[in-house]
Amino acid sequence: MVLDRKTSLSRLKTILYVFVATSLLVVSCKKQEEEIKKPANVLFVSIDDLRPTLGVYGDTIAVTPNIDRLASEGITFMEAFSQAAVCAPSRASVMTGTRPDSTRVWHLGDKFRDINPDVVTMPQYFSKFGYHTVNIGKIFHNYMPDSISWDEPDLRPSQYLKKDWINRDGETFYISEEVNKSQAIKRDSLLQLKPVRYADGWNTGPAWEAADVHDTLYYDGAQNELAKRTLDRLSKMDKPFYMGLGYFRPHLPFAVPKKYWDLYDPNEIPLPTNPDMPEGAPLHSMNSMYELRHYDGFGHIAHPTEPNNIGEDTTRILRQGYYASVSYVDALLGDLVAHLKKLDIYDNTIIVVWGDHGWKLGDHNSWGKMTNFNIDLKVPVIVRYPDQESRGVTSNAMIELVDLFPSLCELAGIEVPEYMQGTSFAPLTKNPELPWKNAAFSQFHRRPKVSADGKRYMGYSLNTQKYHYIEWYSWDPETGEKGELKDIELYDRAKDPHETINLAKNEDVGQVMEELSEQLAKGWKNALPMDQK
Repeated sequence: MVLDRKTSLSRLKTILYVFVATSLLVVSCKKQEEEIKKPANVLFVSIDDLRPTLGVYGDTIAVTPNIDRLASEGITFMEAFSQAAVCAPSRASVMTGTRPDSTRVWHLGDKFRDINPDVVTMPQYFSKFGYHTVNIGKIFHNYMPDSISWDEPDLRPSQYLKKDWINRDGETFYISEEVNKSQAIKRDSLLQLKPVRYADGWNTGPAWEAADVHDTLYYDGAQNELAKRTLDRLSKMDKPFYMGLGYFRPHLPFAVPKKYWDLYDPNEIPLPTNPDMPEGAPLHSMNSMYELRHYDGFGHIAHPTEPNNIGEDTTRILRQGYYASVSYVDALLGDLVAHLKKLDIYDNTIIVVWGDHGWKLGDHNSWGKMTNFNIDLKVPVIVRYPDQESRGVTSNAMIELVDLFPSLCELAGIEVPEYMQGTSFAPLTKNPELPWKNAAFSQFHRRPKVSADGKRYMGYSLNTQKYHYIEWYSWDPETGEKGELKDIELYDRAKDPHETINLAKNEDVGQVMEELSEQLAKGWKNALPMDQK
């Protein structure tokens, strides 16, 4: 049939109309797809025993270009506090969003899942909102990976998946074959005396090692490669991921590649500015240094309450080893961030870098953590997330590690659980100068076998912007209840930032102590920002 000219033009107009409408619909759909992006991934990076020994925190000795660069793209919290200066209680608090007296995890041996079988941890909670959760390294305490928490729990480099190493901590590996043989002999002897031991008996050997090897031959380097391969796989999934990545260094032993030792001249690393136990501090305020005493050549060291018997040369080597270990982890994290960028997922990933507590490097005549002093309580926290409004900023607002759980929820756009005992600091990432908490709360359980006087105590710590106040009580570990008040410590954070003098017995601070004691008794809820009380 032959169509007339009028009919042909009409059909042509119809075809053009359908074509234009279809094109506009395609463009609209593409625009909607671009606007509805996959929820942000989470890279949750724990660095064991990391105090704020980083360039971004003003440490002029530390060589940490990669962490400093990450900080330049996010926010750095200058006043961040751990809830307890030892691994298990600190990490249990972080990962449950509740405080030590609620988790009832007060020292290294307390297993949070045994004590709280039904608790929902941070990765479990994110899994409920569609996240695929993966654990590599130390997020919970070493030998408590808590498989319930993860879709993929406790991933390890294949070369470390030996039957005899399942309960061995990642920090205990050396390069030297001579050391490895000696370690195995000592471990066998120790297990005959007591079959259940920390680190499965492997935590023996020298306190440092500087092998001239590639980064990947030490455990942290090997697991960093595993993290990169895992990210390759996760980046192709149709759901967001939550990766918990826990580096073991700078935990003892300071065993890292030689090139990181070579970054530092031990003679140019300053000695501690507070080498003595605080004047007027109770003896039980100090840890016994049993951690360092486990390593070769340190079995003789005295309790910090006694005169120092670690020489200056050894002090300098240990400090160099700690700095070298921090630089090693910095390099690994830089390599991991570069891999995120290579996979084109960096800009859609929330990155949180945090230390679980501080560490004494000869400060207060001591080594290690396990006190209520701020050298052990203050930690680094650095956050970088997609579409962040303020970048390269610092905040002096007081935050706590227990705040990480609710903060990550808010940054990821998921509901914050009502039972959280921390406060989301997400508003500070937009306005670092916001009025915020007026105090941070911590605590430490001093057990009889490591206490200078052989007695048991619980110390409750309150940090305000001006003061650090601590009350020590007798303690019943069965009921979890404090008894009689035994001692008080008070430090002026502005005038005495290194905590060298306990002011508690000074007559002119009576009113201050009364106010701080009342504030400590009222607890963390009373310290919240005004709009969140």
